[in-house]
Amino acid sequence: MSGGVDSSVAAALLKEQGYEVVGVGLRLADRPKVESFHRGCCAPRDLADARAVASKLGIPFYVMDVRESFRRSVIDSFISEYASGRTPVPCIACNQVVKFDYLAERARGVGAECLATGHYARIVEASGRLALARSADREKDQTYFLFGMTQAQIAHTLFPLGDIEKKRTRAIARELGLPTADKPESQEICFVPEDDYRAFLRSEAPDIDRPGAIFDMAGHRLGSHPGVTHFTVGQRKGLRLGGGGAHYVIGLEADTATVVVGERSDLERESFLAERISWSIPVEGDEKRLSVQVRHRQRAVPCRVAPRDDGAAEVFPEDPAALGAVPPGQAAVFYDGDVLQGGGWVA
Repeated sequence: MSGGVDSSVAAALLKEQGYEVVGVGLRLADRPKVESFHRGCCAPRDLADARAVASKLGIPFYVMDVRESFRRSVIDSFISEYASGRTPVPCIACNQVVKFDYLAERARGVGAECLATGHYARIVEASGRLALARSADREKDQTYFLFGMTQAQIAHTLFPLGDIEKKRTRAIARELGLPTADKPESQEICFVPEDDYRAFLRSEAPDIDRPGAIFDMAGHRLGSHPGVTHFTVGQRKGLRLGGGGAHYVIGLEADTATVVVGERSDLERESFLAERISWSIPVEGDEKRLSVQVRHRQRAVPCRVAPRDDGAAEVFPEDPAALGAVPPGQAAVFYDGDVLQGGGWVA
């Protein structure tokens, strides 16, 4: 229970269905300036809200200290990815390692049969295996962030909100008089104060920025920059190059502190490599026609996926312009219709 309306209603629905529900909040922060930040998931104020909801529902509530695991698997990875010129997705790492691995294991240790969350996702059977499927509310669908779930994890997970829309979630919360009914959604990275990831990186790793040069696709130097952590592939704002025409970040080379810019069309990729793929439904044969999504809330683009023996796959989007920028470090998630087939990381 993160202290938001979604996990609050998920707990309420499970209790209504006859489950013995135990609420658990996560203590994630390990530094005072982060812990005092109150607009992110599982901050102190949010945990107080979760406790108030649990009291209203008449269920026990506990706070689990996962700071060490969160630091190692989410924050440290976030910093190292940016330092390498990649664009991380910390929510996916949190789901994979902290929630559906670390937390689920401890839940089983105290006799819990399932772990339930307020994610908007459904669980289905496809090709003789369990898989995730898009939620009834497409705008709120969160399967993109859950692609790494294993068969065992899916089998012991419940998503009570998968078949309802967000507006219905809020209506249920109001009907039950839950204190989180009208609480706004948090859009920020939970451990980054004021949503300023650059300031966070500098505070955590003071030497992370190394000034360098900005070049165009032909190798002409156009200007300088304070460090590659200030950019992501596809970015347009903040380059401060002046002159005519728009410039987009096409590539980042952390070793040489180089930023390469070009036109929007230079972002289009006829193919790209996704590595460390987790398949819910493995691809049979040399390749399969699926759809790929490389950012949350993006419309999935039809593609061909050709798995390799090393756990990676070549991805060939049918419409590279529709897919847009494909930043290294982002998740590439594959769907067959509404069913999530698997996902990996853009190389």
